[in-house]
Amino acid sequence: MGKPMALNLINAGYSLYVLEKNKASGELVKAGASAFKTPKEVAQNSSVVITMLPDSPEVEEIVFGEDGVLEGIQEGSLFIDMSTIAPSTSQEIYKAFKVKEIEALDAPVSGGQTGAEQGTLSIMAGGNEKAFLRAKPLFGVMGKSATLIGGSGAGQITKACNQIVVGITIQAVAEALTLAKKAGVDVEKVKTALLGGLAQSEILKRYGERILERNFKAGFKVGLHRKDMNIALQAGRDYSVPLPCSAQVSVNMDSLLAQGKGELDHSALALLAEQLSGIENY
Repeated sequence: MGKPMALNLINAGYSLYVLEKNKASGELVKAGASAFKTPKEVAQNSSVVITMLPDSPEVEEIVFGEDGVLEGIQEGSLFIDMSTIAPSTSQEIYKAFKVKEIEALDAPVSGGQTGAEQGTLSIMAGGNEKAFLRAKPLFGVMGKSATLIGGSGAGQITKACNQIVVGITIQAVAEALTLAKKAGVDVEKVKTALLGGLAQSEILKRYGERILERNFKAGFKVGLHRKDMNIALQAGRDYSVPLPCSAQVSVNMDSLLAQGKGELDHSALALLAEQLSGIENY
């Protein structure tokens, strides 16, 4: 998702510096970006540093590692992490930058690959208002909405909540359509009927269509959503909040990973539901 987000910034007229080893750097340089070998060099030459990475360890490596962002970032700069990572990691990063009197935001996104490409992401930010207002023009290029939720880590908590709702709702859609299919009912008509009532949702509309079309090419991979559910479950443990439905969806995602289907779209939860229901050619 980072590549289309970066391209949108370039197309909006921003000067962009990227990490040379990033697999998208060649395309971004062709589009007008400049590349540096280390995160430290990127930070030294930037007034705003944005990271968009798979998980907490990668963000920690880029920030705290040798020749990392923390070594090179200049006074008065702004650091924005748009990855989906553990809230505790975001808070650790915030404190480290605060020691250097540098503002930091955690600003995870929702909207998937399509939202990144179209610049229509929903951005959930944690940090202070001054930093958020400074980042808002950039957010306006990458997303259709940006909300300051609260202090450091609040953006990541919000993203965890988002992934809980998305994961459980996809599971519900998968189970409902599998039941209809096994009962021999016209699944397309079932989906249409549900969209006309209280069960209607964007997830039913979008992912119901994916399931019916058997289109499991990744928009958002099972493996990445499973990582996000891990974050949500850990947050539940941290705050003593039981999340039984989230736990069950996570187990189902584990089953897909065990079957080598982690690269499929998370709507592939329907494949598991069909398999468990004894539907042939699932």
